[in-house]
Amino acid sequence: MADSQVKQIDTENNTTSASTTETTTTETTTSTSTPVAVIAAAPKVTETTSTNETETNVTSTSTSTSTNENATIIVTLPPIIPGELSIDEKFRLAKSVGVECIQEDELLALFGRKKNPIAYDGFEPSGRMHIAQGILKAINVNKLTKSGCTFIFWVADWFALMNNKLGGDIKKIQNVGRYMIEVWKACGMDMTNVRFLWSSEEINKNPNDYWMRVIDISRRFNLTRVKRCSQIMGRNDSDDLSASQIFYPCMQCADIFFLKADICQLGLDQRKVNVLAREYCDIIKMKNKPVILSHPMLMGLAEGQEKMSKSIPDSAIFMEDDASEVNRKIKKSFCPPGIVAGNPCLDYLKHIVFQAFPSITIQRTSENGGDIVYTNYEQLEADYVSGTLHPGDVKPALSKAINALIQPVRDHFVSDPEARKILNTIKNYKTTR
Repeated sequence: MADSQVKQIDTENNTTSASTTETTTTETTTSTSTPVAVIAAAPKVTETTSTNETETNVTSTSTSTSTNENATIIVTLPPIIPGELSIDEKFRLAKSVGVECIQEDELLALFGRKKNPIAYDGFEPSGRMHIAQGILKAINVNKLTKSGCTFIFWVADWFALMNNKLGGDIKKIQNVGRYMIEVWKACGMDMTNVRFLWSSEEINKNPNDYWMRVIDISRRFNLTRVKRCSQIMGRNDSDDLSASQIFYPCMQCADIFFLKADICQLGLDQRKVNVLAREYCDIIKMKNKPVILSHPMLMGLAEGQEKMSKSIPDSAIFMEDDASEVNRKIKKSFCPPGIVAGNPCLDYLKHIVFQAFPSITIQRTSENGGDIVYTNYEQLEADYVSGTLHPGDVKPALSKAINALIQPVRDHFVSDPEARKILNTIKNYKTTR
């Protein structure tokens, strides 16, 4: 695959090397003290070739402060210095992102042979962003870039079109893509070594490499195997799939090789196509397979909801929900006393709150035992199971923490006129399955 597809960040010389394909992007040499994020603008819908990619330097924010009612929480994001960790430390930090790693020995070997591996996640711009995509993703990206990885967000606008999201309206899809980038810029994600690439832009830069890979993958697997990947689109293999939805898994598999990704850092719901990529490596005898590092799917707020859903608003907390809306949703959420399994409140505490903050304080009256400070999730879970903590103790603390985490996003959409315009536009879109 041609090197024109991915611009490698040279951390030793502190420069970004341009791709060999001629584009209109502006390349910037950065000093050692200023981290840089490369953000590609959404492509123009009316153009058939890629000529509109822009890059913007964004200095990462080292400290964000959010105030919510009685609590002021300061979140400090130290600058990332690639190479400051040992190979074993990089491995352990990266591994902590996933509930499943395929394979651990390959991940360790990857950090041994490559100083700056490429990790990627692809997302369909299909509606408002919930905290699983926002806060959890920011936590995971920060861990991986601290491990020395370059993280690529694959803005899958063509894929959303193929999957009939937002009624197949490409302009709406790309507006949602812009909104999602605005959220990530504001939510505490360290933009050092983070890149946003639009699939419609990048594929058109080198179509021969991309489509030859897609065709080769489609030749190697039968229809039954490809349809088993339909979960990645939020579908079932028994659904009446369109021809584009049959082709979709072959393209997503090809993305991994097109982007030269070393690590597939997506949710567990994307596992089947990532395994397909590893099977493809066996077929073509590619030695170094992409490592699969799958994060958990955060539960929906109601009983029995395995994950948040954009099409069911009360199942999810959205990144720009106001404080009263967050409080309302968490107050009515499913939270059975003493039970951990299927409990979304404990799920959010484990995977978001304790990953973002060093401790959490449960505020209670003296008659109810007084305040308790927890420095790890396991201690809180044990007290919840024993009955020391009640849902009425947990829910207010969870609401306060979530509100603190998303307050900078709310502020961004108020203070930035362009971001506010994008949000107001996409709020009028009807989310489709």
